[in-house]
Amino acid sequence: MPLLSQPKAPRAKGASTKRVPMPPLVVAIVGNQVEAKLGDATVTATPQGALWIGAAKTLIVSDLHLEKGSSFARDGQMLPPYDTHATLSRVAALMEAHEPEIVVSLGDSFHDGGGPARMHERDRHLLRSLIGRCDWIWVEGNHDGRSAETIGGVVRESLQLGALNLVHKPTRRAAPGEIAGHLHPCAKVTGRGRVVRRRCFAVDGRRLVMPAFGAYTGGLNVCHEEFAPLFPNGVTALVLGRTRVLPAPMERLLDD
Repeated sequence: MPLLSQPKAPRAKGASTKRVPMPPLVVAIVGNQVEAKLGDATVTATPQGALWIGAAKTLIVSDLHLEKGSSFARDGQMLPPYDTHATLSRVAALMEAHEPEIVVSLGDSFHDGGGPARMHERDRHLLRSLIGRCDWIWVEGNHDGRSAETIGGVVRESLQLGALNLVHKPTRRAAPGEIAGHLHPCAKVTGRGRVVRRRCFAVDGRRLVMPAFGAYTGGLNVCHEEFAPLFPNGVTALVLGRTRVLPAPMERLLDD
C-alpha cells in the first residue's frame, strides 16, 4: 500500500521561513480510493467525489445544486432537465455501496430556495426514500438556506462529528478537522505528457475542501488565490479520475 507524505509548499523569494504548525498528511492509496489523515480522523475520498468516514459510518457529499437545470430554464437558458435525477442516482449508488448510518449534504444542496418546489415527483420520491434509510442532515448553504427541510431530514448550520467540524463555507482561521464545500475545487495536472483538469478534494492534514457533487457544477482551480489563505503551507489535490482517486502534490498542479 503506497504512502505519499505531504509535500512542502514552494517558498517565494524573500518570504518568511516561519511555518504554521500542522499535523502531517499521510495519504494511502487503497484500491481506487484514497485515505488521508484529517487531524486525528481518517477520511476516505471516493472516485465519485464523496467522502466516507468509516469510523462514524457517515457519507458526505457537497454542493449537489439540485434543480440547477430548472433554475436556468426559468431565465431562458435551456439545459436538459435531468441533473437532479442523475445526481440523486449517484448518491443512491454510494449509499448502496457503503450502507451509511448518517448522510450529510454539505450545503448548496439545491441551486436556489425554490428548488424543492420544482422537483419532479419521481425525484422527490427518490430523495425521500434515500432520507428514510438513514439520519439525513442538510448543512445550510449560501444558495439554498433551509429550503431542503421541506423534503425531510434535519437542517443544521454546521455539524460536529467527533473531532471533525462540517461547514459549508471554509472558515478564515486555523480550523483543525474542518470539512467544507462551497469552492468547488478542481486541479489542472500534468503527467505522462498530457494535461487534464478534474474535480478534486483539497487537503493539507488540517482542513479538507470537498469537490462539488452536482451534475451541472463547475470548478475553481486549487491554485487560485481564494485557496491560499486556507492552505498556507500548501495543498495536496486528491484528483478524481475516471475510476479512481489520484493524489497530486503541489509541484504537479498548474494554473488555468
